[in-house]
Amino acid sequence: MLVYQDKLSGDELLSDSFPYRELENGVLWEVDGHWVVQGAVDVDIGANPSAEGGGDDEGVDDQAVKVVDIVDTFRLQVEQPAFDKKQFISHMKRYIKNLSAKLEGDDLDAFKKNVESATKYLLSKLKDLQFFVGESMHDDGGVVFAYYKEGAADPTFLYFAHGLKEVKC
Repeated sequence: MLVYQDKLSGDELLSDSFPYRELENGVLWEVDGHWVVQGAVDVDIGANPSAEGGGDDEGVDDQAVKVVDIVDTFRLQVEQPAFDKKQFISHMKRYIKNLSAKLEGDDLDAFKKNVESATKYLLSKLKDLQFFVGESMHDDGGVVFAYYKEGAADPTFLYFAHGLKEVKC
């Protein structure tokens, strides 16, 4: 299994269990998230509680919780409040500077060549984006972006591919 860590914070942000599609010449990865239900496991053991004197309220008090699989698996933290355009551009400038220091050779060239178009792509969706950070909530770490495509019930996540380090588990 491959896990993808943020190059700046070391937080695990993704794994190969979640297939991705490349956008903006490979600078962004698009990943489909899914709402899943956790808890509230209803196990039918074949007993008839009413015949055995049991009531409807007997048993485990289990609460079902809906979570997004990627957010839950990698313990992503919601960054509040969302960026406005000025804050977003300021954050991106800092992120590009910090990440560029970690890249070299062809990776650095490809990142610098295409990061502007990727940033414009994100800016075009800014009002629809949710912003997540890794578990450590590192100030200068990478941000994971999420939004809902038109008519979609499940979120789509966007990652900066060059900001991820592949680690074999």
